[in-house]
Amino acid sequence: MKHTPTIRAELDRYLQQEGLSLTQFGHIADMNRGAVSAIVTGNKPLSVNQLDRITEAMGLPEGHFYDLFIENYIIDHPPNMRRIEPFLFRCAELGKLDAIRRVVGAIMDNLLYSPKLFDIAEELLSQGRHAAALLLYEGVAEAEKYQHSERLAVCQYRIFTIQVGDDQSRNLKAATLFEPYIERPDEMDQLDALKDLANVYRSLRKWDKVEEVARIMRAKAEIQYNLKHEQRSRERNESTKKLTRPLFVYISYADLLCASVYEAQGDYQQALQYTYAYANLDWVKETDEDTQHWIGLFKHWAKANVIVNKLLSGDTKMLQDYVEYIDTAEDTTEEDRVIQLLNIMIAANRYDIDVSNIIKRFEADMVSLSQHSSSDMYTQQVVPDYFAWCGYELAHYYLHRSFYDDGFKHLMYSMVSYHTLNNETYFINCMGLFLHFREHAVPETKAAFLNLIEKVWMNNVKKNGTGDHRG
Repeated sequence: MKHTPTIRAELDRYLQQEGLSLTQFGHIADMNRGAVSAIVTGNKPLSVNQLDRITEAMGLPEGHFYDLFIENYIIDHPPNMRRIEPFLFRCAELGKLDAIRRVVGAIMDNLLYSPKLFDIAEELLSQGRHAAALLLYEGVAEAEKYQHSERLAVCQYRIFTIQVGDDQSRNLKAATLFEPYIERPDEMDQLDALKDLANVYRSLRKWDKVEEVARIMRAKAEIQYNLKHEQRSRERNESTKKLTRPLFVYISYADLLCASVYEAQGDYQQALQYTYAYANLDWVKETDEDTQHWIGLFKHWAKANVIVNKLLSGDTKMLQDYVEYIDTAEDTTEEDRVIQLLNIMIAANRYDIDVSNIIKRFEADMVSLSQHSSSDMYTQQVVPDYFAWCGYELAHYYLHRSFYDDGFKHLMYSMVSYHTLNNETYFINCMGLFLHFREHAVPETKAAFLNLIEKVWMNNVKKNGTGDHRG
């Protein structure tokens, strides 16, 4: 039988090796003699704060004894949350994810500890320690998977939002796993969950799912909005404060999502009907500053999208109107700029319009936006997809007009972006465009293309566990 070493024995060995008395070591560790004695003799359990002091006093790296702490005080012991909670926070602070995983595995056989671990996960999430929080949410979700509890649903929502990132293949998996839980949180929490789920599907261009989720969100938001104004209860008003946006926004945003679905499908008349719907907000009863801000945003988006739908449907005279709108629009964000340029490039490529002078206005914005980050699900997911798509459209435009340097520059950027997003379909579209014009590429560009293809190939080999056995 393997003997498990103890922190107590390690400390005792160190004291003998260094010839230190309990009092002397206590001075070094900023602990009194009695506390050191109790630890060495095993008469008193060790706190993580004391462990950190001992570790530092022994000249060892932070967290050096954490695995032993788990062995000595957590595994095969009745869980003591007063000891475990600060230990988990400290592990999160030091990035000791394996230690957190071991603790969760050791105590989650008992459902009594789920509420406390959930609370710890929520606190870690609020601190921005997402990786550590994810391990706790996953542990609670696994323990409660047969309970059909609201806490389980919230855990699944948190897991979904944490896991969504650059990899669109992983995002699709995360969205698919979360969707069955979408109706389990309370009514208000459902609205933000539906909004985030719709935005992920939008970034993946899963238009049937975007429309399905948007219609569900609209129906639920309408019910809650009507209840709010029928009851006017304090409890009802308090519950709406949990939302990240005013309640009416979820109704109007559902219309905006449906408009984007029909625009993507080429049904511009239907897209216009939904655009007119979210432009008309006379029914909104609130008058506070936040409400007015969002009403202004919807009117701003609607004005632009009415022009865009007419432009993309073939009314090329609308291009001048769109440029004038862009020039006069106030509070234009970086996200607006990439969408504006994308719309222009789609129309230019579809109807063979010369927009070279217009493109120059956007160059600085494209550079700054490429470095932009956000925690908002739309900005985090939809905008990067639009940015990669815009690169492809720019490449298409320049290459077909024999501006090969600019074309290949934008094409390579789009390829790298789609590789980062793990979007195989559009990565292959970029490859096809490159190969179609490959005879016009300079040797350096061809080499960069081949290096990227080899990098993607090697990543796939590594990820899938296969190799080139020819050596």
